Amino acid sequence: MNQDLYFLEQALKEAKKSAAKAEVPVGAIIVKDKKIIARAHNLKESRNDPTAHAELLAIQKAAKKLKSWRLLDCTLYTTLEPCPMCAGTILQARLKRIIYGAKDLKWGAAGTIVNLLNTNKFNHQPEIEHITHQESTNILKDFFKKRRS
Repeated sequence: MNQDLYFLEQALKEAKKSAAKAEVPVGAIIVKDKKIIARAHNLKESRNDPTAHAELLAIQKAAKKLKSWRLLDCTLYTTLEPCPMCAGTILQARLKRIIYGAKDLKWGAAGTIVNLLNTNKFNHQPEIEHITHQESTNILKDFFKKRRS
């Protein structure tokens, strides 16, 4: 298993924690020097906080651990394509790479709906890679299918 897929699997473990809490199942981790420095999952519902996305929570934890808001040389692995709010925070945090597993057909801000992460209009552009990760897609589909029934 390649390194990116391994870390995406670790983010999926976080997504499963969200699902167990009846949260939209999205997980994120941040890696620096091939080590996980932060893990998080969606907590929007339980915190009644529209900003409690997995990516933002992971970024906050990583910044605290590194004692810097600049997450240079860090990679964010997330099970779902970042939304515009998360994309803005990714840019502000100066993350080097973003790897995501499922496209977001409603809010995707890494190329599906808009691409806020790869534009010359900002002074920072992280590397972005979508790795088709069927489990990341399936956990979301199953969650919303159950929710509708």
